[in-house]
Amino acid sequence: MKRFLIFVGFLTLFSSCDYLEVQEKEATASEIVAIVNTEKLFREDLRKFLPKNISKEDSTILVKGYINDWAIKQLLLKNAESSSSLEEITNIEALVRDYKQSLLINNYKERLIKQQLDTAIVEQEIAKFYEENKENFKLNEELLKIKYLHLDNNIINKKELTKLFKSDDIEDLEALEKQQLSFKNYQFNDSVWTPLDKVLLKLPFSKENLLNKTKFLEKQDSLGLYLVTIKDVLVRNDTAPLSYIKPTIKQMILHRRKIELIRDIEKILVQDATKNNNLKIY
Repeated sequence: MKRFLIFVGFLTLFSSCDYLEVQEKEATASEIVAIVNTEKLFREDLRKFLPKNISKEDSTILVKGYINDWAIKQLLLKNAESSSSLEEITNIEALVRDYKQSLLINNYKERLIKQQLDTAIVEQEIAKFYEENKENFKLNEELLKIKYLHLDNNIINKKELTKLFKSDDIEDLEALEKQQLSFKNYQFNDSVWTPLDKVLLKLPFSKENLLNKTKFLEKQDSLGLYLVTIKDVLVRNDTAPLSYIKPTIKQMILHRRKIELIRDIEKILVQDATKNNNLKIY
């Protein structure tokens, strides 16, 4: 252990003194910076590692760490190789070979998918996919079609704003939207589905209150006045609405297309290889 520490200390000294003194001189890849057994670390390796426009002090610290880490890695690797059985080394080499092959194949497939996959999805296809798989689209959360408004306590025309908020007339909604800069928080579009959990983060109402499909809710606290109308509610295990899961369906359709494309590519590869006598199965 002591010999190892002395060796690493020698490498550190070599790196900080010898290398940095000649850092600005012309160098070639054949210049050796450190040696561990038969493995060599070259000046060019450090040159690739060091960022540009770095100060001498910072480069000293980085070079020290890099060379020490490199030396420790080589020593551990040497000990690992010498203490491993032939069977262990063979198994590791097989794993490395399989991993390399998988990376190459997956990279090739991704290139083919990027080149050939049709990503255009029409509304009719989405609707058809939804109808065919509707039973699989069950909600794991509550959804609301909700309109809400949070007014500051200091706002003057609360009664007028409350009247506009409760109205179903489009003109009243437009009048309300013109004053939106004076609101603390709001959502006026009650035609979209919103997760209940997100609503609870913004409004001081209980879960039970919001799920009751109440036409109108009102609450005053130290932070202001809250107005809420709930148009519709969906609970857990209800069928998810198409409008809410449309992005998910698009991803599912693309995923299915990817699988089909890869199968077609594999089939063509086998056919071509067989035709050209590059594949023979006995």
